[in-house]
Amino acid sequence: MMRIHTYPLGELQATCYLIENEGKGILIDPADEGSFLLEELQRKNIELEALFLTHGHFDHCMAAGEIQMSLDVPLYLHKKDQFLIDRLDSTAEHFLGYKPIIIPPKNVKYISSKLKVKSLKLQILETPGHTPGGVCYYFPDEKIVFTGDTLFAGAIGRTDLSYSNKKDLWSSLKTILALPEETTIYPGHGESTYIGEEKDALGQI
Repeated sequence: MMRIHTYPLGELQATCYLIENEGKGILIDPADEGSFLLEELQRKNIELEALFLTHGHFDHCMAAGEIQMSLDVPLYLHKKDQFLIDRLDSTAEHFLGYKPIIIPPKNVKYISSKLKVKSLKLQILETPGHTPGGVCYYFPDEKIVFTGDTLFAGAIGRTDLSYSNKKDLWSSLKTILALPEETTIYPGHGESTYIGEEKDALGQI
């Protein structure tokens, strides 16, 4: 049976999700505090299979390299967000006002719709807009979706960045809101919500 552990981490409180199933698991958006996440895996006796990013922003992946120093696991992201991974240090310094110590991720693999995870059944939804390579992770059997910074409870992702695209974001929102209304949304920041609630809030888009 799948279990979801939720950890708001770092100064920007990006949410990291540990998805557990029969002693194995994945981390979605290893935001920060890598040593804490490693301790959690050990404490819960979970064998980590992989790290997954919803997008390449620094506040969602600062712990990836630190975790990979201890565990030989791949980091999956969309290839269109590789440029954000390449400049983690400078972006973090710009937004935080100081230069944090970030261990560069390794064993980076690009996401495809055919990606398989041994212990989990998931679907990759390409949802650009906030970033060019934004993706959501949808688990149809459990009716849950991890939306990163594309859709939040009562809010949508920002598109005022130089590489953001408002038209793409609205198209991505249509993709997400087409999921069953009872689907639980786990966003990149803040509380969970449901497709039905956000569809009502956003209206016909």
